[in-house]
Amino acid sequence: MKWRYLIYLLSGCAVVGLGIGFWKTSYPEQKVGSSDSSGNRTFISAFDSTPCGIALTPHKGDEQIDREIQRLQREARSNSAHSATMKRLGWAFITKARLSYDPGYYKLGEQCALCVRTKDSDDPDALLLQGHILQSLHRFKDAEPIALKLVTIRNEAFDYALLGDVLMEQGRLDEAVGAYQKMIDLKPDLQSYTRVAHLRWLKGDLEGATAVMRMAVTSGSPRDSEPTAWAYTRLGIYQLQAGDMEMATKSAGMASQFAENYAAALLLRGRIMLAQDSAKKAIEFLEPAAALTQLPEYEWALADALREAGKSQAADELEHLLTRHGARNDPRTLALYLATRRQHVEQALKLAEDEMNTRTDVFTMDTLAWALNANGRLAEAQEYSKRALTEGTQDARLFYHAGSIALAVSDFAEAARLFALSDRIKQMLMPSERHDLENKFAVVREREKPGTKAFSN
Repeated sequence: MKWRYLIYLLSGCAVVGLGIGFWKTSYPEQKVGSSDSSGNRTFISAFDSTPCGIALTPHKGDEQIDREIQRLQREARSNSAHSATMKRLGWAFITKARLSYDPGYYKLGEQCALCVRTKDSDDPDALLLQGHILQSLHRFKDAEPIALKLVTIRNEAFDYALLGDVLMEQGRLDEAVGAYQKMIDLKPDLQSYTRVAHLRWLKGDLEGATAVMRMAVTSGSPRDSEPTAWAYTRLGIYQLQAGDMEMATKSAGMASQFAENYAAALLLRGRIMLAQDSAKKAIEFLEPAAALTQLPEYEWALADALREAGKSQAADELEHLLTRHGARNDPRTLALYLATRRQHVEQALKLAEDEMNTRTDVFTMDTLAWALNANGRLAEAQEYSKRALTEGTQDARLFYHAGSIALAVSDFAEAARLFALSDRIKQMLMPSERHDLENKFAVVREREKPGTKAFSN
């Protein structure tokens, strides 16, 4: 296929991959004619404890997505053949979850899928909805059999997207590449481009990732406003890593045009300001972003900005909240934060080990390495740190952690090499991480000077 080059022509090797993280899937159009197999008109009470009843509990809110949810709920209540409507309602709950950063809406979306499956357990659209929700909740092992079933019973791009996502998060990257190739062969669009871009970035091809993400944003539209905003945010992150602050700022601005008060875009603007040593300006973006999400990544960035701006008490108060609720909202980032701060290091290690039972991508391996390092288990830390670098990901934090661990085991040459790699893209680090990198790198370089005979770690 003509799109095959997007994946396989990456410096002569196949790419392997949401660290993020992560990317998202907008809901596909449902096929007309999908219906309730009973054919009977049913009344579903708001107090009904069945999946259908829970999903149709009256929703409140006055934003556009809230009004869409309310409309779909009314339609489902009044339509005897409501399966298609319930599936669209499920995807609307997913959109609400992503815009509000409230995972409870994922559970409501799952109830929509379960409602449909009570009538038809093999309904492929309901399976896709449920599988995507499980993936979003980091239940990758539960989502995998659903994805495998989908690619067996039908041959659609979204099915392969789900399969690729869950495989990637479990560290089975070669298999994920195959799934994504199927996806892009079937449907080259915003969703497939964003995945290919992320795969290229994971393999260290920043230029290639940027080029493909530009293709993604040009494929976006107001109809897919949140996925397009996400793509612009990722493009801005790539541009920030390349040192192009002006273009990164423009991309963040475009993301905000597609999704007003978009937290990820606000975070990007804050990170750009921090990279330019403008902590006070960074706070203007990071405060609303942290308030919207209450996620450790956002709160950590804000706390660092507050401390850089001389507001230590406010930073302390925020970090206290971060440590209290971070395990619920994002255990992996909390583990990184605790290991970095050398606080509650046993908890950090437990969180990291639990995450490894769920996903084994390079960032989770790095988290475990960093937590092991904080607990003084250096040999194990070095092993996992090396594994985190095997895919060639050009990430400042991965290099900074690996260099610190190499320094801790007195491998000074390796520490110097890794610190140099991190230093080239140090704008991607938190300010506190950047300061620590600079201090450690200075120590290693001082040791390399002629006449230096001793070193104290």
